[in-house]
Amino acid sequence: MWPLARLVRLWGMTLRFEISPETVRIFRKCDVPVAFVLWHNRLFLATEIHRRYRPQRKLYALISASKDGAWLAEFFAMVGGMGAARGSSSRLGREAATALVEVQRAGHDIGITPDGPRGPCYDFKPGAVIVPRRTGAPVILVGGDFTRAWRLGSWDRFYLPLPFSRVRMSGELIENHELADRDAASARIKARLLELNPDDRRPA
Repeated sequence: MWPLARLVRLWGMTLRFEISPETVRIFRKCDVPVAFVLWHNRLFLATEIHRRYRPQRKLYALISASKDGAWLAEFFAMVGGMGAARGSSSRLGREAATALVEVQRAGHDIGITPDGPRGPCYDFKPGAVIVPRRTGAPVILVGGDFTRAWRLGSWDRFYLPLPFSRVRMSGELIENHELADRDAASARIKARLLELNPDDRRPA
C-alpha cells in the first residue's frame, strides 16, 4: 500500500486551496479537540486540511472493525497520519458513536461523514450531532468547491480533484451549546453543509 499512499499524499499536496483568513482561523482552532463534519464525497480533503492547518493534533476517523477495515486504517495512517476509531459504521450506530466518543475524550480530533458509509448521498444521520454533544466538542463544517475534478461512479459520486487544480475551501464553526436541540441542530448543519458544498446532485 505504501506506493499508493505516497501517491495520494503527493496528489493532495499539489492542490491549491483558495481559502479566506476567517476559514483558516476556524481550521486552526486547536485549543480544544473538534469534530470535523463533511460529506462523504469530500473525504479526499480531510487529511490535507489536517496536514496544512492542524499538524500538532491527530485526526481519527471511524473505520470498520472488519479485516478490510484494518487495511483501510493502515492506508489512512500512511497517507496523512490519521488514526482509526474501530467499530461498526452501519448508520453510525451505538458502537460507532462510542468509539468516536472515546478517542475524542482522549483529546483527539474526529472526522464524521454524516451520509457515510453507504449513503444515501447527503442523507444526514444524527451521529454527527450526538457524538460532539456527548464530548462537549465544537463542530467544524467543511466546504469544498472543486474547479476541476473527476466524479466516481460510487453511491456518493466521490470527488477526486485533479492534481494542481484549485479548491475553494470554506468552513463554519458551530459551538457545542448550539447542539442542545438535536433535531434543530441536525437540520441546520445539513442545510449549511449543502450551502458550503455546491453540487449538481442534490437530494429530492
